[in-house]
Amino acid sequence: MTDTAWEPLLRAPPFPDLARPFSVAGAASDARDDMPEPEALFAPIRSARVGGSFWAAPASLSRAPITVLKPGSAGGISALAEGLSASEREGALWIGGTPDIDRKLARIAADLGGQRCGGAIDPWSVLRPEVHEPPSMVVAHGSDEWIALARIAGVDVRVLSPGRFGAPGLAASAMDARIAAALQAEHWHDPFDGGAMTQEQAIALLSEWRRILEGNGGLVAASGMAWWKRAEIRRFLWKPDQSLTITLSPARAIRIARKAGGAVAIWPSRVSPRLEQAAQAKGVSLVRVEDGFVRSVGLGSNLVPPSSIVVDRQGIHFDPSRPSDLETILAHTRFLPEMLGRADSLRQAIVASGISKYGVGGSGDAGPLARTSGKRVVLVPGQVEDDMSVLAGGGGLASNLELIKRVRRIEPDAEIWWRPHPDVDAGHRVGAVPDADALQHADRIVRGGSMATLLDGVDAVHVLTSLTGFEALMRGREVVCHGTPFYAGWGLTRDLGAVPDRRGRQLTLDALVAGVLILYPRYLDPVTGLPCPPEVLIRRMAQGAARNRQGWIAPIRHWQGRMLARLRQGVAHLRPRSR
Repeated sequence: MTDTAWEPLLRAPPFPDLARPFSVAGAASDARDDMPEPEALFAPIRSARVGGSFWAAPASLSRAPITVLKPGSAGGISALAEGLSASEREGALWIGGTPDIDRKLARIAADLGGQRCGGAIDPWSVLRPEVHEPPSMVVAHGSDEWIALARIAGVDVRVLSPGRFGAPGLAASAMDARIAAALQAEHWHDPFDGGAMTQEQAIALLSEWRRILEGNGGLVAASGMAWWKRAEIRRFLWKPDQSLTITLSPARAIRIARKAGGAVAIWPSRVSPRLEQAAQAKGVSLVRVEDGFVRSVGLGSNLVPPSSIVVDRQGIHFDPSRPSDLETILAHTRFLPEMLGRADSLRQAIVASGISKYGVGGSGDAGPLARTSGKRVVLVPGQVEDDMSVLAGGGGLASNLELIKRVRRIEPDAEIWWRPHPDVDAGHRVGAVPDADALQHADRIVRGGSMATLLDGVDAVHVLTSLTGFEALMRGREVVCHGTPFYAGWGLTRDLGAVPDRRGRQLTLDALVAGVLILYPRYLDPVTGLPCPPEVLIRRMAQGAARNRQGWIAPIRHWQGRMLARLRQGVAHLRPRSR
């Protein structure tokens, strides 16, 4: 076998949508002459816990192993075992990997002692475990990538036969140089634009993929997902060797999860106290899945599937009555300078491109609206009145008209701009305020154009729980919260609603952006269908490449919305007026 036939150490998970190889292994002689010290190459890989089959299931161990044994064939197992003392046998972990080796390990398990793992496993769950001490040594053949991964992880090795990564009796420094040369000879391709990637960029993307796949662990059933979202939901929640059953019935999803020992992914609007009690009684976790904050080009009510979602195992970001994964991230993460710099660049790209939740400010936008006076301009964005964020975080206020009235009382001298919610205006959701009623308290009704462009023309934004408040913060606008949105309580907003004590931490804007847009959600590239960093989706949206793959639905949904809006207007005219 030649060097170029080996699998690269830094390789991608087997995504169904991966159209071309992410990485290619080269001959060790292809390594650059100016190769850095091996540790400089090893440290970022070790920190990210990528390399090898890192996407596989973690090893299921009852205790920390002392020695890891990786036979190269079924016939080599007995010879390996004969050289072990009784105590070494007890502390051994046998790693299979092929059907023949797995079968023999299972057949003679009682004689071997120790523990064994068959099939594909995440090597880092053994070499750099998060719940126990790493092993003292790995024993394998020099051609086995476990030798390379062990040295990268800082674990000693014993090499059984010469190969690509080591040889019997070879000094550790010489072995590390071999492994470093193999890494330097690898080539990585950006799966989103096809260009070359540096090792640093490859590790960063693999680390992002690891985070996503770890978050999908145990999700074996899903419910509450609209039919037009299901293809994308499968991509978002994909994990190798883990099937996801999507069903209309939450009860059936709970039964499936209980049988498989897994969890149920469910849309928050489908979660009732009764369902929570049923899941708890059967020992099944409910994991809430909701649209992300940079969602798509087009409205969800027009059946545009999301390009971003959040997966929350504690609660959900819009419900301040209980902790959420986002709240935990914002309250406890140590935001390093590299992460803050990335958040700053992402925020600037979003602002420069005019991107908001449902797309990009188009060429039809005429720029910020002209002010009609020299007064302070305050924007009030409307919301869907029965939206879960309003019901959970509105503090009892669910009326758009009442919100406008409150803003006028607080801002008696301001020029108030009222922006109806697009889903409400489209006739899909409730919360419409007749224009005449709105203009009794607001100075102007603003429809059309992008939210991003509108925010450029105002001084402040008053919100109940609207995401517009977060978008306004990114653009340096003053934000007043009448409810308790996820971005309230971190020292960046004026909070009129009740804020949980859990949010006492003072955050910078870039720390907030890092938590909200980088660490909490997950994204799909609308072109390749692969999980991607937020920067890729933002670039696609800015370039006009983020198209709805279900474009045939939109005209039908638009017609349906117009019919529903006319029907609601007709019903409203038939209602008796109060005297």
